[in-house]
Amino acid sequence: MKVDEQAIRARAYRLWEAAGSPKDQEERFWYEAERQLKEEQIQHEVKTPDTL
Repeated sequence: MKVDEQAIRARAYRLWEAAGSPKDQEERFWYEAERQLKEEQIQHEVKTPDTL
């Protein structure tokens, strides 16, 4: 499952800002954003009638 890099970047930036813009933790927010977006994508696919 692939998530759009732009979406990850935008989500990671919002998470980073919400956490107070901590230094040297960019990777942490990138992976968290990627995880969240993949989870949302799975939830959407599960709820889609086409997958029943």
